[in-house]
Amino acid sequence: MRLLSLEVQNYRNIASASLTPGRELTVICGNNGQGKTNLLEAIWLLTGGKSFRGGKDAELVRRGEPFAVLEASTLSAQHPEELLLEEPEEERRIRMTIGTPDSSRPGRNASVNGAPPKRASALAGSFPAVVFDPGHLSLVKGAPEGRRKFLDAALCQLYPGYLTVYRRYIRALQQKNALLRRSAAGPERPYAEKAALLEVLNAELAVQGEAIQQRRRAYLERLGPLACSNYAELSHGAERMELHYAAQFEPGGLAHLLRARQSEELRAGQSLCGPHREDIELLLDGQPAKVFASQGQQRSVVLSLKMAEAAAAAAITGEHPVLLLDDVLSELDDGRKQYLLTRMREKQTFVTSCDDTAFLKTDGEVYRMNGGVLTKA
Repeated sequence: MRLLSLEVQNYRNIASASLTPGRELTVICGNNGQGKTNLLEAIWLLTGGKSFRGGKDAELVRRGEPFAVLEASTLSAQHPEELLLEEPEEERRIRMTIGTPDSSRPGRNASVNGAPPKRASALAGSFPAVVFDPGHLSLVKGAPEGRRKFLDAALCQLYPGYLTVYRRYIRALQQKNALLRRSAAGPERPYAEKAALLEVLNAELAVQGEAIQQRRRAYLERLGPLACSNYAELSHGAERMELHYAAQFEPGGLAHLLRARQSEELRAGQSLCGPHREDIELLLDGQPAKVFASQGQQRSVVLSLKMAEAAAAAAITGEHPVLLLDDVLSELDDGRKQYLLTRMREKQTFVTSCDDTAFLKTDGEVYRMNGGVLTKA
């Protein structure tokens, strides 16, 4: 996958910007707060996912403007040498609006090659990308929710049908939690009626939950060895990383678990079991990274996971995703910086940095961002 061009209008602090990236490395340099991450975020939105920085869509539109526009040309090619042919594969033109360009479709909408606009989430799987930003360090020491989101976001890009399964699970879970809260607050419904509703919801949760865990387990079987190998190379063998799926149930066992804990859930007023309660266990030399990892080790763990995510996507889809690396070299020693720079070859990578020194000897395109204004260096 390659991004050929990007046009941005009224996005966060960027009034207008035009980017023609390099075949491999593109560096966006500038001081903090100038808009470097905003540009990376705009590229990420082409995946159909939400902002990796959080926030509402309205916050993505430049202050005082009714909407923002992102326009991009992308090229899908399973082998880099295909890009050298006189007639490459057909380019895809993506246009995304954020805000309210008309009153009928607020929010984020996207069209591909001039087709009628759809919700931006429909882009899932069409523009694969992997993003790293400093906020992802919470993957190591943060709550399990962040690690589950890491898995689910990757799976939604790789398998569009996964998003449907995930949404069905979440919808049933929300309905179940609402029923359990009412049950804990007082007997609004007859017990038999509550039990019947719980049985229906648990049946749906069992089906969708088993499918979610199956996909997660299979993905981690591919991702884990790649991530651990990456960490060994990043740390020059100084530490050994392990990755395990901390499951609440064995395959085929969710329905039994839901029945076994129903009384406990009724007392608690919330759902207590299922894939929404599971986690990824990260270990360094056999010790929980969540407890013992230093800041530099945390960054190395997350970078190892992100590079493994990209490699797994390439193996599964036949296309290497675009890499979006925000402030990736901070707090890394020279050896780890050099390792990362070598890993950026033969794939399209966008990097933001306050200091372009590490990139002066590369063949990449270098841009500067100052006050939301993008210029070629």
